[in-house]
Amino acid sequence: MHDSQRLLDCLPRLRRYARALLGSSADADDLVQDTMARGWDKLSSWRQGSDMRAWLFGIMHNLHIDRLRSQPPACEPLDDTLHIPMADAAAGRLALRDLDSALRLLPPEQREVVLLVALEELSYDEVAALLQIPAGTVMSRLSRGRERLRLLMEGQPLPSPLKVIK
Repeated sequence: MHDSQRLLDCLPRLRRYARALLGSSADADDLVQDTMARGWDKLSSWRQGSDMRAWLFGIMHNLHIDRLRSQPPACEPLDDTLHIPMADAAAGRLALRDLDSALRLLPPEQREVVLLVALEELSYDEVAALLQIPAGTVMSRLSRGRERLRLLMEGQPLPSPLKVIK
């Protein structure tokens, strides 16, 4: 298989991750397009035999961070193009909307890790390499993100990071 075909084969997963990360289809498409353009330009730097998907996620992550630094993040709910297999389609859409809203309330570093592990099924080591952080930090962010998501989905108040000192 040619490298250019491998690059194209990664498109659906890149788009799915970008949409979950950004929410807006237009913003996600822009990020994917920029990722693919940079990936194409730097294709010679991809190590043959390594996971091209993880390499492209790294490019996407860096582009996303650059954008966050240059402008405030936009928050727009996901549209109905993602589907949850449930008996009641309306309940599925509501659950998806609630999950999307809860994900938006996570700190960006927790949201990234949760999406890469849960949605993209990357290993802790792959996420650590991609984000250039220790694997222990990945596990910590994932644990805190999952707990925060659980509390948000259950409608429970989030614990305050502030401590009362007497």
